[in-house]
Amino acid sequence: MSTEKPVVVLVHGAFAESASWNRVIRRLDGHGLRAVAVANPLRSLAGDAAYVRDVVAGIGRPVVLVGHSYGGMVTTAAAAGDPAVRSLVYVGAFAPDSGESALQLSGKFEGSTLAGALVGYPVASGGNEFRIDEEKYHGQFCADLDAEEAALMAATQRPVTERALADALEVSEPAWRTRPSWFVFGGLDRNIPAEAIRFMAERASARGTHEVAGASHAIAASQPDAVVAAILDAAGADGG
Repeated sequence: MSTEKPVVVLVHGAFAESASWNRVIRRLDGHGLRAVAVANPLRSLAGDAAYVRDVVAGIGRPVVLVGHSYGGMVTTAAAAGDPAVRSLVYVGAFAPDSGESALQLSGKFEGSTLAGALVGYPVASGGNEFRIDEEKYHGQFCADLDAEEAALMAATQRPVTERALADALEVSEPAWRTRPSWFVFGGLDRNIPAEAIRFMAERASARGTHEVAGASHAIAASQPDAVVAAILDAAGADGG
């Protein structure tokens, strides 16, 4: 086991951006942990994962890889076969098995209202991309934050391509089968139903699972202490 303190690599999902981790980053700094928030391209699962792998390689130290929402798809793919990744944290996130996509997992259990909140339009690179209607963003994505912050988040959200959401995990062995994992999520998540996350956490034999009652999908912003607690546990893991 390496005694070197890991770097926490934070990967946002669709309809968010890297500053969505600000409260988590500040708290991690207070615990002496360096954090890097990646700007997830949100274009394709394989391409997004390749970019995150590049970031991890550039850090050159052991990492705790943390994914939010679709970012969990990306971290699962990026960590596969990478010895630099010590542990995984899924924050209101997908933890796919081989052959599964975000769209497939989000529809596995009832409760998501995301489809009715989306605005789609074509992009020059082909296909469509989606954003959350700014009028619906607060209730859909971050109901437990105040209206002013929700409006800022709606304005700065990063759209995601339909391709990225439909892409299946292609690795032969998802990283959560070989790395210790932690899950933290909101009980009132309207993007990914809590039941779906419970299912994925149990399947991954998670070392820690924390459901925050009443919390929204934007749990890193609304409940940063709960997210940091999971990351601290993961940072102290031995990787076995």
